[in-house]
Amino acid sequence: QVQLVESGGGLVQAGASLRLSCSASGRSFSRYNMGWFRQAPGKEREFVAAIRGSDTTFYKDPVKGRFTISRDNAKNTVYLQMNNLKPEDTSVYYCAATTKPFIASPTIDIWGQGTQVTVSS
Repeated sequence: QVQLVESGGGLVQAGASLRLSCSASGRSFSRYNMGWFRQAPGKEREFVAAIRGSDTTFYKDPVKGRFTISRDNAKNTVYLQMNNLKPEDTSVYYCAATTKPFIASPTIDIWGQGTQVTVSS
């Protein structure tokens, strides 16, 4: 079974960029649809972006045009490039994997441990 490890979080000022990485161990990474979710204190975990094995991508409306999800199957890694970060992007970001076609919290098979992103104003 695939295991996921996120990296790349940190503390940045508004307007800055970060790139999150999610490295997958195990086999058959390319058959998983991958997603990024986030959870702010006191709030529910929410969908941010997803990429299918076919490279079709999906984004939550507030991040469209600022965030880009991509994957490198040869490196078993999925990325989230985050540009023009805003204080409301502050959250713990989780990498997620599913074999199901619809990528949402209830359909996720595997979660990473999360990485903190903090954006100061």
